[in-house]
Amino acid sequence: MSADQEAIQDVFSSFFAAQTGPESVRNSMPLGFDPKAWERLSETGAPGMGVSLPAGGGASLSDLVIVAEEAGAQIAPLPIIDHVVASRILEKLNALESEILTGNLIAGLVLRPVENGIAKSVPTGSIANRLIALDEDKILLLKDEPPNKSLPNHGDLPIAHRGIKNATVIAEGVEATSVFKRGLHEWKTLISAFLVGITRSSIEMTVSYVKDRHQFGKPIGSFQSIQHGLADLPGLCDGARLLVNKAAWSGDREITGEINLTDNEISDFATLSSMSLIFAAETSLQATDRGLHYHGGYGFSEEYDIQLFYRKARAWSQIINSPSDECLHLADLLLEDKEG
Repeated sequence: MSADQEAIQDVFSSFFAAQTGPESVRNSMPLGFDPKAWERLSETGAPGMGVSLPAGGGASLSDLVIVAEEAGAQIAPLPIIDHVVASRILEKLNALESEILTGNLIAGLVLRPVENGIAKSVPTGSIANRLIALDEDKILLLKDEPPNKSLPNHGDLPIAHRGIKNATVIAEGVEATSVFKRGLHEWKTLISAFLVGITRSSIEMTVSYVKDRHQFGKPIGSFQSIQHGLADLPGLCDGARLLVNKAAWSGDREITGEINLTDNEISDFATLSSMSLIFAAETSLQATDRGLHYHGGYGFSEEYDIQLFYRKARAWSQIINSPSDECLHLADLLLEDKEG
């Protein structure tokens, strides 16, 4: 990281630790949104940091990845990822409102194809004042008031279906489709960073627990089976972080990347964003699963934080696609030019 990026990490690590975290998550259930923490985050200028200068903060995707990881480390119940991605799309389409920059209006992204005028399972559907959706080759902007009621879901996320029949077409054609798809790649990259944060905190939490928990007169962390179960997790976490950062690097370059399987050289943004999501999701599932297991019966108790990280990892890792569907999508990206 550069000196500026280290400063970004320090600022947002302190912010999310102070203003969010497990207690914030519990207090925001079942909606999955902490409005007070969002108001404080808005005071930092974070909602507009992904927009170009001078209107916004001018942060690169690599900068935003740092923020997303720190948010994930505290499982922050805030729509910062969807909001910054949506604001970057709206900026490119000359449809950005000043209240989105300030955070007074929450912007979100419809990740799945629209079906019969319904946007299903929108990650911020219960709280977003502005939603961007792709319907065939048209980008739609919805300005309806949010329902402030989420669909029941395992991760207590602000998921909701939203009707888009009243949405306005703000762009259409090949270029509009390209802008939206790039936004999806950015979203995958940032959610991957969020999952890396979940993994990092789960490892730290579990290591701390197995040092303190005693059985047979010894800390359970001294048992070889537990040591083996934890030993490979830091390497997986670092690997996921490196892959996420490579995806962000590729996205910041904004040039056509390469897919060369023979030389194992991949710099294509769409491919790297999908790879990072698959790997970061799988790593977060392993880390939280082992963490919950090593907590024993306490891992299933609401009083213990590990179950929150376990549920959030599973919810966020499947919000856009099932893992198998995302793997098939990645296979298409890798092999589509090889079969001809």
